[in-house]
Amino acid sequence: MTAQDGPGREQVLEWVERVATFVSEEWGLAPITGRILGWLMACDPPAQTAGEIAEAIGASRASLTTNMQLLTSIKLIRRFRKPGERNVYYQIEDDAWSKVIRQKLAAFTAFDELAAEGLKLGWPDETRTARIRSARSSIAALAEVLDQATTKHD
Repeated sequence: MTAQDGPGREQVLEWVERVATFVSEEWGLAPITGRILGWLMACDPPAQTAGEIAEAIGASRASLTTNMQLLTSIKLIRRFRKPGERNVYYQIEDDAWSKVIRQKLAAFTAFDELAAEGLKLGWPDETRTARIRSARSSIAALAEVLDQATTKHD
C-alpha cells in the first residue's frame, strides 16, 4: 500500500479508538460514542447503516442504539433514508464541529455571566476577586480568538 492509497483499515481503527478515548476522557461519554463518531468521520462511503457501523467498530447493534440516538439528538450525526431504500443511514453532520464549539462557547458565556455576578457580591479583598477576574479574562481571550478565526473565514 502506498501513501496515495490512504491508511489501512487497522490504522483507521486505531485512530477511531484514540477518538473513543478522547471522547470518553474529555467529554465523559461512553467509548462506543467516540467509536461511532470516529468511524463516521473516517469511513467510506460517508453514510453507513447501523449494521455497517457495528461491524466496523466491533459493537453489537443493540449497544449502538442509545449512542446513535445521543449523537443524533445533539445533531452531530444525522439519520436518513436514501430514496427507494428501506435502510436507515447515519452520517456525520457537515457542521458537526462548529456545533460542538458553539455549545462549548455557550457554556463558557454562561459561566462568564456567573463570574460577573460573583464580582458584584462585594468582596472585602482583591484576592478572591482576582481569581474570578482571571476566569473572566480567560473566557474573554478565548472569545477573542474565536472571533478572529470567524472573521478570517468569512
